[in-house]
Parts: sequence; structure tokens; C-alpha cells
Amino acid sequence: MEETVKMLEEKARQIRRHVISMLGAAGSGHPGGSLSAADIVTALYFKVMRVDAQNSRWPDRDRFVLSKGHAAPVLYAALAEKGFFPLDELNGLRKLGSPLQGHPDMRKVPGVEMSTGSLGQGLSAASGMALAGKLDGKDYRVYVLLGDGELQEGQVWEAAMAASHYGLDNLTAFIDYNGFQIDGPVEEVMSIDPVAEKWRAFGWHVISIDGHDFGQILKAVEEAGTAGRPTAVVAKTVKGKGVSFMENQVDWHGVAPKGEQIDQALAELAG
Repeated sequence: MEETVKMLEEKARQIRRHVISMLGAAGSGHPGGSLSAADIVTALYFKVMRVDAQNSRWPDRDRFVLSKGHAAPVLYAALAEKGFFPLDELNGLRKLGSPLQGHPDMRKVPGVEMSTGSLGQGLSAASGMALAGKLDGKDYRVYVLLGDGELQEGQVWEAAMAASHYGLDNLTAFIDYNGFQIDGPVEEVMSIDPVAEKWRAFGWHVISIDGHDFGQILKAVEEAGTAGRPTAVVAKTVKGKGVSFMENQVDWHGVAPKGEQIDQALAELAG
């Protein structure tokens, strides 16, 4: 486990470096929520999920849905590192003619399972994938990553109710609980607490973890596999994790670093 954790930590640092470089080159985008989710995404793609970069539509693959689609840079970085497309394509983020737009497009980017961006819809799509797997007798698993502010959307809870009703034990939802959304602290904009109790009330198995602890992330995934019902992993994270001047700063929700900020961020993420 120790060697696995070290490998994942280094991979997560590399993914965070990609995020900073991509956003710096684009001059726009969302660093805060991309950095907070990097460890979860890294664990899934480089330890947990069964995927094939050479056959992105493999029927038996595990599925990942980035419901908080504005965090597309972290997904693009993971897919490129996994080999779904060349690393140098990351430089095209948000540029005309590039498939890597501000929100992921399943028609243009290999490995993207769902075009997302309108918050609240990802869990519905993931639930549909999980239900299809059940109906088709497949053993693949479906993972979905939601933002904490996204839980203010009513469609999330409709999907949560449906997933429980249909017994989708092949579905795991990670909540990136970094405490901030675009307009400020989540608790001030529209409180979502008590988060864990709400998911339990909808019939889900709930696990609360440190979203930057790979041991806890992997243990949660393992537990979810035997829960017998859909699982919600409430992952406490830090907005802008890994870059000192971005951490827990709401202003870095949707502003790209520039000049010396890029250099400082990359230096801090050098390991």
C-alpha cells in the first residue's frame, strides 16, 4: 500500500501541474475545484477503474462522470496521463478548434463518458449507466464526482432517490466537499448540511473521508463495492489544494493564474 500511495501522490502532483499549465496557457478556467478533486480523480484512474485507453468505448469498462464539469482540466489531465490522447494536446485547453473546451464533450474527447457543465445532471446520467449495466448483466462500476455547491440542485436528489429505488450497488458518488462555490462559502450561499445524513435518508450507504488521503479514498472504494446499495463518499477537500495562495480562497474558483503566479504554483507542486 505504501508504494501505491507514493505512486498516486506523485501522479496527483503531475496532474496538478498540468492543471496549472493548461489554465495559464488558456488564460481562463477553474483551478480551485480542479485542484481539490485531483486526488480523487487520480485514485480512480490510476488504481481503481478498469479502463482501456486504446479502446475508450470498451463495453466492459468502468465509467466516470464528472458532474462538476467546470473542473474539466483535472479530467483532461488524468485522461492524457492515462494515454487516451497525447499530453501535448493539453495546451489546447479552451482554444478554438481544440476538443478540450471549458466543459467536457463526450463527442470529441476520448474517455469522456458524459458531456457535463449544467450542474446537477451528472448523477442522473451516472445512474442511467449503472442501471444499464444491471439490465445488461455487466459487472462494470460507475463513479461520479459532484461538487458540494452542486448539491443545491434538486435534480441531484431526484437521481439519488432513483438510484436507491433501483438498488444501484454498482454506483459510487464522490462529493468534493471543499466548502466553496462561485459566489462564496457554500454554507452562506445555501447550506447543504447535514450532508451525510441527507444521503442516508435517501437510502445510500455513506462514507466520510479526507479527500486528500489516498488510503482513505481507496478504502472507501473497496467498502462501496460490498455495500449492497449505492454509496456516497463525502470527501472533505481543500479548494485549490497544493498551491498555497489558492487554498481555501473562493476567488480562485474561476480565475486562471498568470505570470509569476504560474511559476510559483508550479514550483510548489514540484514535489
